[in-house]
Amino acid sequence: MSVKMRGLPVLASLRGYSPAFLAPDLIAGLTLAAIAIPEQMATARLGALPPQVGFFAFVAASVAFALFGASRQLSAGADSTITPIFAAGLAMMAATGSPHYAALAAALALMVGVIVGAAGLLRMGWIGNLLSVPVTLGFLAGIAVHIAVSQLPAALGLPALSGSNLSRIGKLIALAPHANLAALAVSAGVIALVTLCHRISARLPGALAAVILASVAVAAFHLSDRGVTLLGPVAGGLPSLAIPALRASQILGLVPLALMISLVIMVQTAATARSFPPEHGLPDEDGDFIGLGAANLLAGALGAFPVDASPPRTAIVAESGGRSQVSGLAAAAIVLALLLFGTGVLASIPEAALSGILLFVAARIVRFGQMIDVVRDRPIEAILILATAAALIVLPIEIGVALGIVLSLLCGLWAGARSRIRPMTHIPGTSVWWPASPSRDGDTMPGVAVLAFQAPLTFLNAEGFERDMLAIITPAATPPVKLVVLECAGLIDIDFSAAQNFKSVIQACKNGGVGFALARLESLDAQNALTRLGLRDAIGQDHIFESVAQAIGALGPQTDSSAP
Repeated sequence: MSVKMRGLPVLASLRGYSPAFLAPDLIAGLTLAAIAIPEQMATARLGALPPQVGFFAFVAASVAFALFGASRQLSAGADSTITPIFAAGLAMMAATGSPHYAALAAALALMVGVIVGAAGLLRMGWIGNLLSVPVTLGFLAGIAVHIAVSQLPAALGLPALSGSNLSRIGKLIALAPHANLAALAVSAGVIALVTLCHRISARLPGALAAVILASVAVAAFHLSDRGVTLLGPVAGGLPSLAIPALRASQILGLVPLALMISLVIMVQTAATARSFPPEHGLPDEDGDFIGLGAANLLAGALGAFPVDASPPRTAIVAESGGRSQVSGLAAAAIVLALLLFGTGVLASIPEAALSGILLFVAARIVRFGQMIDVVRDRPIEAILILATAAALIVLPIEIGVALGIVLSLLCGLWAGARSRIRPMTHIPGTSVWWPASPSRDGDTMPGVAVLAFQAPLTFLNAEGFERDMLAIITPAATPPVKLVVLECAGLIDIDFSAAQNFKSVIQACKNGGVGFALARLESLDAQNALTRLGLRDAIGQDHIFESVAQAIGALGPQTDSSAP
């Protein structure tokens, strides 16, 4: 089942749907709804918005992603990863809880929808790789701290705190001895029950059961008389479609936050899709970006806030046997029914219970196992974890997120900038040349230097490339080099700046009477750059070969039959 609408795939995630999928999809949808109902209310409160807005976000995201997304199992909706980010950003522009704040949140969702959807249409799925694993780990740890700091006051029965993250941490420490024990018991009980259910099976609706039991306990023991705050009336009914009325200056002020949120959504969406790949083929990140773009557009039009892919809820769908987005549509129908007919039962939910759910979520998003792996296997990158987490905790959250993104990009640039020329040796008995290594025996050929460069050749590493090459062809080299063969299997592109350094190397070889050849230039991008930048003419087509052996056979010294 798949149709096209003006070039866009519609219901692509239902392609090849079988009636046999319906029963497992409905079961998965019921399980998903049981998990999502308390989580979406809690996440809306985390974003300083009414609980029903979380339901609007979930319904909009589920319906739009089912229509336009690619993944069969991905669950979209309000998400605790991005909510603290946009809540902090919007709080600097409007009073939390005000109509203007809500309008900004909806406008932000619309802008995010345009950005993420455009990225999918332009086939920019590679954006999902922009955050390195250590930076992502630090980012999640910092977000977890923000969630904890925002939710601990309600969990402890304390008044809401204001100020910077560090100042709120200080206030929490000072006020902790004055915690309301009844509220603390409620939140601790919720955390304990949700944790127990999760350990038994992720499919158990622990959050829903915990909220129900907490509400019963509050009523039975009259805990509201002992300072336990209840959620209160929740507005029901259907949301209406509307475009937020904002001035152009206010919309422009949202652009940096929209770009930041969009990047986080794309990274998390790509990671989620790759964690739950289709049975056949590879994940379609571009299609999922289109689906999340549509989800945010509909969420914004319904007066909600930015939505994201949820790894935990996607895991619930997969583990519950969900085979398609029918599971998400079934969950959305249940939430919609609750909005229409059942919001009255939500008024007696204690706020401490919702805070307990979010504290559980905060603990889960900190990936301690992966952090230990990074510290053990790559200690230097552990600094990125600490730096990113510290930036998010100490600085305003939107600045911390931006710094984390910059750190990730700098890490990637640093890796590319460190790429150097590597000598290669001949593996005896074969025609293979391999990077020299103490663990592998290899031969060299007098007067011939076989070298490899295993990265894109760009302005970042071009100076080092030229320096290394000139050091090898210097007349003072012992023994003197008469032929340089550059093995280019790992050279996937060449930019304009690097081409100038490359030409200098070629000219230096000619001036020194040293032959120069390329071998195994397999990348089409690099081949096109070679022609476009004039390097092919500078080297000579007769000095470009498909293998190192061919280059040495044509240009190297005469050898016996056993030579490569």
